[in-house]
Amino acid sequence: MPATKEEIAAFIAREFPQTKVAVLEAGDRGATVAHEIGAAELRPGNTVSGPVLMATADVALYVAILGEIGIVPLTVTTSLNINFLRKPAASARILGVCKLIKLGRTLAVGEVSLYSEGSSDIVAHAVGTYAIPARGA
Repeated sequence: MPATKEEIAAFIAREFPQTKVAVLEAGDRGATVAHEIGAAELRPGNTVSGPVLMATADVALYVAILGEIGIVPLTVTTSLNINFLRKPAASARILGVCKLIKLGRTLAVGEVSLYSEGSSDIVAHAVGTYAIPARGA
């Protein structure tokens, strides 16, 4: 049974309190998340660090999948490939927009476009695969 945006946000807040990623939308085989940017997220050159972009993409994928299959905590990342395309703004949230490409019984594949909030230029593009545990496992 699919999970709502509110259910997913509550689950992430409870199970991943260290994340700075917020759930904005979930459902319809996709998700949108946002990562706040401050001094701790910047690297030399006054740009958002790669690990922040990767974390945002990973959470966007997780949210999109949970929005379809419900809260299945042991759904895990098996691969995540990212291409960094341009320098993100140091003063804007990072938005991750995910669309699921495949949603099977045991694997899900999705792509995530990452943006600096307020710009339509993609700063990074990621493709990831998640393993979904057997039902009842």
